[in-house]
Amino acid sequence: MSHILLRVYFRQARNWLTFCMARSIEIKAHVCDLVALTKRVAEVAPTRPVEIHQDDTFFRCASGRLKLRTFSGTDGELIFYRRTDQHGPKESFYIRTPTQPPDLLRQSLTLAYGLAGRVVKRRTLYFVGRSRVHLDKVVDLDDFMELEVVLQGDEPSEAGVADAHTLMAQLGIKPSYLIDAAYVDLLAQRAAVA
Repeated sequence: MSHILLRVYFRQARNWLTFCMARSIEIKAHVCDLVALTKRVAEVAPTRPVEIHQDDTFFRCASGRLKLRTFSGTDGELIFYRRTDQHGPKESFYIRTPTQPPDLLRQSLTLAYGLAGRVVKRRTLYFVGRSRVHLDKVVDLDDFMELEVVLQGDEPSEAGVADAHTLMAQLGIKPSYLIDAAYVDLLAQRAAVA
């Protein structure tokens, strides 16, 4: 069953891939009670979630972030993105490129650019309208929720911000839960303190 759901995810990922950078409005929040939040998300999501194991390798990149996301030994995607590190809804520009096999590409990119970090997580992915709701259990970190409101073409970012605020309210995500850093940065901060 999980292989079928993963294929559906890849098919949807390919549909979202365009020849120009896609845009979304994103928030990231710390989750204190993942079980309760999962119930609230399931109430507003029209379909069952997709369970995904993700192993993200980040590479040094001066113009944004570059990561190779591995789903299995045979499937992955290379993602380049730019977004500001700020609390609250923020615009993200990204390109996702499916890749097979990801391990060879990881070796090449590591030699070319150098490693910047690695994030391993179990993601539960829900689709709510045009939004993707990610419930993440990040290894060596904690539980988090990411919300991505996918923007269409030249749609103003304000429309996505309004949708993000509406969905945050529906899910009970308070502004005090929001964080402004990527998981890879949070792991680096934790390692620096240890």
